[in-house]
Amino acid sequence: MNPHEPFMRRALEVAKHGWGDTHPNPLVGALIVENGEVVAEGHHARAGEAHAEINALQALGRRPASGATLYVTLEPCSTHGRTPPCCTAIVEAGLRRVVIGATDPNPAHAGKGFDILRAAGIEVVTGVLADDCADLNLIFNHWITTGRSLFAAKSGVTLDGKVATRTGDSKWITGAQARADGHRWRRLFPAIAVGAGTVRADNPRLTARVDGKEWCPWRFVFDGLLRTVTDKAMPNVYTDEFRERTIVVTTPHGGMGYVRKLGSMGVKTWVLPAQSPKVNFADFRQRCTGEGISAVFFEGGAQLLSELLQARELDYLFTYHAPVLFADDKGKSILRGLRTETLENAIRLAHVRHEVHGDDTLMRGFVQYPEKMFVDEATFSRKLYGE
Repeated sequence: MNPHEPFMRRALEVAKHGWGDTHPNPLVGALIVENGEVVAEGHHARAGEAHAEINALQALGRRPASGATLYVTLEPCSTHGRTPPCCTAIVEAGLRRVVIGATDPNPAHAGKGFDILRAAGIEVVTGVLADDCADLNLIFNHWITTGRSLFAAKSGVTLDGKVATRTGDSKWITGAQARADGHRWRRLFPAIAVGAGTVRADNPRLTARVDGKEWCPWRFVFDGLLRTVTDKAMPNVYTDEFRERTIVVTTPHGGMGYVRKLGSMGVKTWVLPAQSPKVNFADFRQRCTGEGISAVFFEGGAQLLSELLQARELDYLFTYHAPVLFADDKGKSILRGLRTETLENAIRLAHVRHEVHGDDTLMRGFVQYPEKMFVDEATFSRKLYGE
């Protein structure tokens, strides 16, 4: 084993202390090691506040000992943004060796921090657990390299890809540990999205509940006809203590009277232009990007996720597989509506990660679309006001 890896794994854990709080900045962890022992740790907590390297140096409270090593999960910044460059602080602290995980994904900055440190006579070791360090910042990396919000989807399915029985029974396909992990990912993403069908059927809170604490991201409800507003019993997301964090994404077909009603309740609406009651995902992404919402976690239902996939607007997929089989053609599938006749026309995942949560397994990765992808209009029902 690379002797640097145990320390970098600890730096990764330290970085996660900022889980969900650093947007649009990355998660970063740093350690100072002297004589094989960790003597100080630091992480980036929030945008505009000190970076991980600075926090580690401050936690040490003195100059590092001769021979000390700094471990950091991401290349130290080399430019002056909201805070001074970390490279300067590292040089001034007298550190003689820096071990780094991932390279800065920003093409304008990538590698410059290494050059600055080496020019100052510092030994620089790069690429230690680089894949793990890059995976830590899948949201930030997408945001900084594409300039667009990341659209990710989550599903919990049987081994044969079903999310509900033919009668709609679905609670719960996955076990408690997998569901808890889903809440952990909710905590990371700045926004969560569901369709009108999910809101009407399940009346979810759409909050992240982790370690006994509840946190509310931006909550998007896709409802092109505003059918959720006509219900006599208004959904939780329109009436609870977090309702000002709810945004209903709709079209001009929903009716301005309902828009005003939502506004009077403290609920926001985004009325996006559309020829039909179906929200255009490209327009939605553009609006999210403009509002500084770096990522959205789509949790369904099947109609919403399928339309997102058909539009080629899904970037990342989380799928929890439970050791359950329905073996029923009329069971409800999570993704449908494509006509895939050959393997070369199949959608695949890249940079795949596997995790075990109790009896369930999580497979996640970036969605790769084939050059040719066909929508099966004959078998896919476009219920514009469904899930």
